[in-house]
Amino acid sequence: MWLEQNNKLVREYEFEDFKEAFAFMTKVAEVAEQMQHHPWWSNSYNKVTFELSTHDAGNKITEKDEALADAIEEIFDAL
Repeated sequence: MWLEQNNKLVREYEFEDFKEAFAFMTKVAEVAEQMQHHPWWSNSYNKVTFELSTHDAGNKITEKDEALADAIEEIFDAL
């Protein structure tokens, strides 16, 4: 579930191992590039954490962030 924290949509995903986490990140990168909306994210072994906000809108949550969050969720659900 995505949470709103400090004007960002935040979510952490956990996987079996690093390889699965990295494969997920690769799929998200492709979608983010198509959307021209790039997330802040971090990866530590089997965990991937996202913080979504729109810089051009003053670092607040916009429809772009909500659309990317939905796309990320679809990728995760398809795994």
